[in-house]
Amino acid sequence: MFSGSSLIGVMLPAFLAFVISAVAGHFVIPILRSLKAEQTERAEGPASHKKKSGTPNMGGVIFIGAFLIICIIWAFRNPEVIPVAILTVGFGAVGFIDDFIKVQKKRNLGLRAWQKIVLQLLIAISYAAYIINVHGTSLSMKVPFAAGKYVDFGAMNIPFLLFVALAVVNATNLTDGIDGLASSVTAVVAMFFTVTAYLTSSGVAPAGAAMTGALLGFLLYNCNPARVFMGDTGSLALGGFVTGMAYMLQLPLFIPIVGFIYVMEALSVLIQIAYFKATKGKRFFRMAPIHHHFELGGWSETKVVTVFTIITILLACISLLGFWY
Repeated sequence: MFSGSSLIGVMLPAFLAFVISAVAGHFVIPILRSLKAEQTERAEGPASHKKKSGTPNMGGVIFIGAFLIICIIWAFRNPEVIPVAILTVGFGAVGFIDDFIKVQKKRNLGLRAWQKIVLQLLIAISYAAYIINVHGTSLSMKVPFAAGKYVDFGAMNIPFLLFVALAVVNATNLTDGIDGLASSVTAVVAMFFTVTAYLTSSGVAPAGAAMTGALLGFLLYNCNPARVFMGDTGSLALGGFVTGMAYMLQLPLFIPIVGFIYVMEALSVLIQIAYFKATKGKRFFRMAPIHHHFELGGWSETKVVTVFTIITILLACISLLGFWY
């Protein structure tokens, strides 16, 4: 087996994950359709999204499955991929339960907010315990653009990890609102983590490569017009992946840079809610999350995805500079 620190040890898992995801989509989508695992668009969403109702949901199982298969194969040589898989699949499982309830009840509401938070906290705590006690991973964090500088919060390291995990997973969930948006943005973020892992000879590189390939394979079906949606199954899993990779590489402080789109999506919702309450009914954005604001401003879904992905690519390049300097 090729090690994660070799170039082929990065390219091969990406290629295999892409193939598995691309092939799996051909079989999984009809199964989801037969199970009537269909999207129910929220009434207050953009009018143009009403036609999406009935599109198969829970498609995140496609790229999660491909990612997990590769992680299992590479775990024998690169055990560092295990905690990333734990957080990714764990959060994906919470999303799957949420999606399943929506499908069963034929509504747009699954788990209650407190139920999601409790489950996410339990999974994040398990991840923290695993990387500390099994892998001996340091929770200190590299400071961007400060070579050799790290921040260590001491007793607050674990609470901060839990905050990051919940913040990121809910931000990626909010980003999933347009065909291919969360998939495209996170594929770029995954590439960033893969490159940094390769450059530092980290054994976690195959996990980043696997997610990159799996998402690209999923995009064959998720790009506009989407034949399948990832659902909370996929969007929560992506949050787990980003957090898991960031902590294994000691790069949580880079998330606001390379994951700026996630931050922007989450902040737009908070701003909208605060402004609405402060002004007793007025809206700061046409609609939140912010991708809907641009949609209602005349942008097509394809344009939103393209612009947001380009921004992420540029910020990934800036993040690489911040990694070295």
